[in-house]
Amino acid sequence: MQKFKDFIKKYFAGFTFFYRILKYRIFIALSVSVFVGILDGFGLAMFLPLLQLVGGDKEATGEGMGKLDFMVEALQNMGLSLTLQTILVTLSIFFVIKGILTYLGNLYNVHVRQYFLRNLRLGLLRNFNRIKFKSYIQWNTGHIQNTFTTETERISNSFVHYFKTLNQGVNVAVYAGFAFTVDPKFATLVIMGGGLTHFVYSYFYKLSRKASRSLSSGNSIFHDLVIQHINNFKYLKATGRNLYYAKKLEGIVLDIEAQNKKLGIYGAALSAIREPLMMIIIALVTYIQTQFLDEPLAPILISLLFFYRALSSLNSMQSTWNLFIRFSGSIENVESFSNELKQNKEAKNGKLNFESNFKDITLKMVSFAFGGKKVIDNITLSIRKNESIAFVGESGSGKTTLVNIISGLLKPAHGSYHIDGKELKDININQFQKRVGFIAQEPVIFSTSIFNNITFFAEKTEETKARFWKAINDSALKDFMTNFNNNENEDLGSNGVNISGGQRQRIAIARELYRDIDILILDEATAALDGETERMIQDSIDQLKGKYTIISVAHRLATIKNADCVVFMDKGKIVNALPFDQLVEAEPRFAKMARMQSL
Repeated sequence: MQKFKDFIKKYFAGFTFFYRILKYRIFIALSVSVFVGILDGFGLAMFLPLLQLVGGDKEATGEGMGKLDFMVEALQNMGLSLTLQTILVTLSIFFVIKGILTYLGNLYNVHVRQYFLRNLRLGLLRNFNRIKFKSYIQWNTGHIQNTFTTETERISNSFVHYFKTLNQGVNVAVYAGFAFTVDPKFATLVIMGGGLTHFVYSYFYKLSRKASRSLSSGNSIFHDLVIQHINNFKYLKATGRNLYYAKKLEGIVLDIEAQNKKLGIYGAALSAIREPLMMIIIALVTYIQTQFLDEPLAPILISLLFFYRALSSLNSMQSTWNLFIRFSGSIENVESFSNELKQNKEAKNGKLNFESNFKDITLKMVSFAFGGKKVIDNITLSIRKNESIAFVGESGSGKTTLVNIISGLLKPAHGSYHIDGKELKDININQFQKRVGFIAQEPVIFSTSIFNNITFFAEKTEETKARFWKAINDSALKDFMTNFNNNENEDLGSNGVNISGGQRQRIAIARELYRDIDILILDEATAALDGETERMIQDSIDQLKGKYTIISVAHRLATIKNADCVVFMDKGKIVNALPFDQLVEAEPRFAKMARMQSL
């Protein structure tokens, strides 16, 4: 059984990929193709009686139709003679029914394609939102973006070409089957000759698949470099390195162009050689049949009619298959990415409800490591509800990592995390994180109005407007709002380009207050601001003291002077934890930091 599964995965990788999403829908689509091919074959079979009439007969027979003579017998059993009128009406009926079924099949294929794309994208999106934060920060952003955008679009194209290939393959099988029923010898010789061409096609398919993989890889690298180019443009421009960096991008662009050219060349070569090869084979087989095997020409002509249809389908099948192979690298890329998402999925949510009126958060002997290097080392800590606590220490001391553990973004490698005695892994993490506000050094500002930024795109109702203005007041933004002609509808521009750093931070604070949170985390929230703006932000935060559990990470100590407890960290350990003034007295290194900042 395992060998069979391995065989399917190796030679039918595309089918298994699409089947996982579409299930039985694949077989419905293929069944429609089979019926369409059979109806077309029945219609074409009626051309042999027509040829008999051309010879001067007033009524045709089933002679020369091989096993398809049952169609003639069926008409005769219905009391119909094979006159010109009967044959033309019968032929027309077959093709009308075929047309109706083709229309219905095409409609169903549209439905199936949209179903596939929707489920592919939603599946990736849902799995992405369930991954561990630790895994996310170790991934290449360009690879993620390329997979969600370019690669899914390429898979959309691969889907179309794959199912065209399957449909054409069904047609080839159906028409070949009809040819066998008319003249088995001729059909066998043609198929044997056609099989020899497979070696030629396989060579080009192999080259196309290799180029497709290189193209997918190049697109991921290109996306990553473009993102970095945009994000770091100011630095690159100011230092004159933008042109040097652009050369790296140009190299990737040229490589992508080269792979696309290769795919185009392989496709053009296949397209050019298909029909000549097959026609040469048919000509040779026809000559052998008539000259050496003394077979009559009439059945061969009908077989040729079927094989002409089969040849057209085969040409289309090989063309669409080559186009599918051009996008096969994207399937491998998306499948690999999807497996990574599943392997790095968060543990299942705990079943216990998070209580907003919790009393304390407790960490016991918590450790955490990145790449084998211990970042947090056996930390034990308790934070009371509505307490304000600050973490300080040199860069690399573990402050931000510890805060990420408290917020539930990272899970301790060792030790335990409790809220009112309940382990966090047993608590519904989504409920908990909905009650956590998070403000980083670079605040998140969406390219939309101030109302949408603060309410997170909530519908405008009396209730949401009231909550919006309360958040504006609580974050000291009321005076700021008077600068806008459009009031809460004012557009803040791309990433808040129309406002200052301090205003962006206060909007970020207002957003978290609008959410009705219990815990507010500030990770270097004022580090990039000037002294005056920092003071204004700090005043806003001080007004929140006692209303929320405030957890801060800070290098600039002026922002945490009023904290209930200041935790001094070094090399992943807590050295001391006291109110600000007491910590200055008790910890010489912290006292030195305070003196250097004139505190």
